[in-house]
Amino acid sequence: EENGHQNKRLKRDADEEDAEDQNKKSPKRKIVLLMAYSGKGYHGMQRNVGSSQFKTIEDDLVSALVQSGCIPENHGEDMKKMSFQRCARTDKGVSAAGQIVSLKVRLIDDILEKINNHLPSHIRILGLKRVTGGFNSKNKCDARTYSYMLPTFAFAHKDHDVQEEVYRLDKETLEKVNKLLACYKGTHNFHNFTSQKGPRDPSAKRYIMEMYCGEPFVRENIEFAVIKVKGQSFMMHQIRKMIGLVIAIVKGYAAESIIELSWGEEKVDVPKAPGLGLVLERVHFEKYNRRFGNDGLHEPLEWTEEEEKIAVFKEQYIYPTIINTEKEEKSMVNWLNTLSIHDFNSSVVGMQANNKNSKNSSDLEGSDGCDDDSD
Repeated sequence: EENGHQNKRLKRDADEEDAEDQNKKSPKRKIVLLMAYSGKGYHGMQRNVGSSQFKTIEDDLVSALVQSGCIPENHGEDMKKMSFQRCARTDKGVSAAGQIVSLKVRLIDDILEKINNHLPSHIRILGLKRVTGGFNSKNKCDARTYSYMLPTFAFAHKDHDVQEEVYRLDKETLEKVNKLLACYKGTHNFHNFTSQKGPRDPSAKRYIMEMYCGEPFVRENIEFAVIKVKGQSFMMHQIRKMIGLVIAIVKGYAAESIIELSWGEEKVDVPKAPGLGLVLERVHFEKYNRRFGNDGLHEPLEWTEEEEKIAVFKEQYIYPTIINTEKEEKSMVNWLNTLSIHDFNSSVVGMQANNKNSKNSSDLEGSDGCDDDSD
């Protein structure tokens, strides 16, 4: 028995020495991780410490970082200790193919493999790069690209097209969709596309670089299309409302002039498309890459080598989740049925309420031009 206890003690001492050696060999370094995840069943990306009933992507990530030995346990409890920052705060149910987080970790051997071993299969770390000590993934990001995958019957005209899954998008309708989406390009006042921002709140002005809808494709006998949007930053619900308004116009519920009207001071009732289908595609660090990407010490934050892994992950986890959830829960069908109740005429009462809001806006949604509220 005594020998047994002694052996256990010796093993424990040896393990502690190994861990110490590992720590000496693996000093903490600032890195970024490229993440992909299917957001279904999660209450968004950002961890809510103290409310464990709402599971987030970061809960699973932090747990995997601790278990793999990249960070000590107390860093998991207080994320500031590892200088943790996510690039975008994706909302409940929203997926990502190219999320970036920055943090300090011990650069242990086979680090990606070890982290992934402690993650569920629908969350993967696809890449890692060393960055400068002061790097912050949120503040250094100059733009974000999102995609929104939707069944094309969302664009069927309410009066004369088939409304169900047998609908197929014709060339003229796709051209109309793209003409409307292109209207969003440039800098506009998007106060009508979020909540808690009045028309005179400077943070409601956002810059959109591109927005378009790609060619449709058929999956599980339903035709889908993907809308891509690249912008400097987005406010809460902004993308879903931008898409919701275009759908309302194409279906014949609202006039085209409403887009222009929505940027004015008046309150406009802008419908919010379902969250299902929204994916954070990639984040851009163009200024950082110009300054540090070729300095001989750091790599540019580009992920060309990981593109194939990203595509495989989307095909395995993101697209099937969107398609199957749409088939089972009919989120787009149910939402389209609510469009007729919207009042697409401006409301003076709403405008007065919004003006009042802008004077005492507490700016809950982070509007420093870099804080991406995503959705």
